[in-house]
Amino acid sequence: MTPHLQTQPNFGIPGEHYLNAYSPGDDFYQALIDSHRNLDETESHALNARLILLLANHIGDLRVLREALAAARHGAPAAAPATPTAAAAAASAAAAETLP
Repeated sequence: MTPHLQTQPNFGIPGEHYLNAYSPGDDFYQALIDSHRNLDETESHALNARLILLLANHIGDLRVLREALAAARHGAPAAAPATPTAAAAAASAAAAETLP
């Protein structure tokens, strides 16, 4: 099976050149951290849920999304909780409210 998921660094603005290849990734990471500043745990989980849904919709290709889910899951504890935590449930509910 040919992989569809891009796992090599792929951050940047098309047409821009960077002194260091890692700089755009660092810029994104800083923006991600900044977006969570002053949020409580529930708000932070809701932000993550909305971001995941927005980016998944932007990607659209189910092959890529399935590969990303598998890659993100790799290394996670084998015995994941069968039911969502209260924070995860609140985040999912909050995310659902923001989507059209």
